[in-house]
Amino acid sequence: MSLAALVKRLENIMRPDAGIDGTAQRLSQIVWILFLKVFDYKEEEAELDDDYTPVIPEGYRWRDWATGESVKDQRTGDELINFVNNELIPVLSGNPIQDEHSNTIIPFPSTSPRALLVKDFMSRTHNYASNGIQLRMVLNVFDEVDFSDAEETHEFNDVYESLLKSLQSAGKAGEFYTPRAVTSFAVRHVDPRIGDTVADFACGTCGFLVDALRHLEAQVTEGDVDALHTVHKSLIGGELKPLPYMLGITNLMLHDISLPNITYGDSLSAKRLLDYDEDEDGADCIVMNPPYGGVATSEDKMAFPADLRSSETADLFVALIITRLRRNGRAAVVLPDGFLFGTDNVKTTIKQKLFKECNLHTVIRLPESVFAPYTSITTNILFFDKTGSTQETWFYRFDKPEGYKHFSKTKPLLSRHMESIDHWWDNRVDIPDPNNEDLWKARKYTIEELQANGYNLDLCGYPHEEEEILPPDQLIAEYRSKRAELDQQIDTKLAAICHILGIEAGE
Repeated sequence: MSLAALVKRLENIMRPDAGIDGTAQRLSQIVWILFLKVFDYKEEEAELDDDYTPVIPEGYRWRDWATGESVKDQRTGDELINFVNNELIPVLSGNPIQDEHSNTIIPFPSTSPRALLVKDFMSRTHNYASNGIQLRMVLNVFDEVDFSDAEETHEFNDVYESLLKSLQSAGKAGEFYTPRAVTSFAVRHVDPRIGDTVADFACGTCGFLVDALRHLEAQVTEGDVDALHTVHKSLIGGELKPLPYMLGITNLMLHDISLPNITYGDSLSAKRLLDYDEDEDGADCIVMNPPYGGVATSEDKMAFPADLRSSETADLFVALIITRLRRNGRAAVVLPDGFLFGTDNVKTTIKQKLFKECNLHTVIRLPESVFAPYTSITTNILFFDKTGSTQETWFYRFDKPEGYKHFSKTKPLLSRHMESIDHWWDNRVDIPDPNNEDLWKARKYTIEELQANGYNLDLCGYPHEEEEILPPDQLIAEYRSKRAELDQQIDTKLAAICHILGIEAGE
């Protein structure tokens, strides 16, 4: 199977369907179809054990409705749309339907963990396809994928990851995707070990958790089934929004986690902060990029003590992470500049809590376009552990590689760009800014210095070009000069075009 060919086929099939509008809806459509395909494959694997009974009732498994021994046996057109909208999705959501005798029945009453996963997933599903013939074509494309073929499964994982990356340019959907270079770097330096619980309480498409899974699986000795089972049970997450929740669940299933432990809902208000128990609710490693720029709900704020009730969701997540990180646990958290240099009462209180209860040992300053084109907000990765209070913190400014004015969709941040930080990580030294003797690219600060600075952590930052403020008359004259220059350039190009077309420029 050609990766590029598969993606192109799906796009070409879906594009003419009037019901599917844009990248986010296309991904949503793909994800529920893929979920049912993968789930049925996992069910067939489990059925090799004679004691296993399939979770989804007969007639609603992928093998029952999405395939057929021949083309004439396949549902298509209006019949397929009617079945999906009025039977498949309602039944798998756990809802009652009417049978052929107009009796109200519930075909899917099971409450086993796997059944609840299906119901929770499908209750958030919507079929956007309005053309049953095109939907049939999409189903047939997915039916070609053989998940029993390890090489083909690996290639399909690459297809899925490329689709997730497309979220970055899908409007607000981009907030669900953290660049792979960032997730892998964070996981590598938190270094989860077999037996650790790894958490992401705003997991989006589960990029951090998938990288943690890869990191843990590399530690498993070949043939050690028990260790692999431990690894697959060690990942936990939470996600508030339906689309990334569905994308993340499917992402983990594609990576052989048959029952992903991802909770749908708001992690901030799931429980009062003071009610968390370290053993029951804690995690040994936390790697995440909490949502920022959003306004916390009243329910979110009321779940926190009064002195921690910030209106900024990122601030609340920091307090949550500190609380749910177990003793000797490690964390890597992506946070905006606003958290670092904010000095209002709540931000300062949360930072004091961080320094007192955790060891904030490293802050990596990231360039402004790491998350482009979704946002240009400048972010940072904070690394800390729960081994004691902070005594000193290293700051390191990650400069864009040579030849990059900005990261973009066509020139994204890659893992190799961050190798310079890896080299510095194990051999830490102060690095003066080569272009400004008053600034530092890397430097260690003591807790006393940080406290004396009012917990403003805007250190080893990026140099800012000072804008020259001109007198009003000089500013207006400059604007007029620039406008005249632009007008001349436009007139020149217009004249050239008219000459090519053989018409007068004044027409």
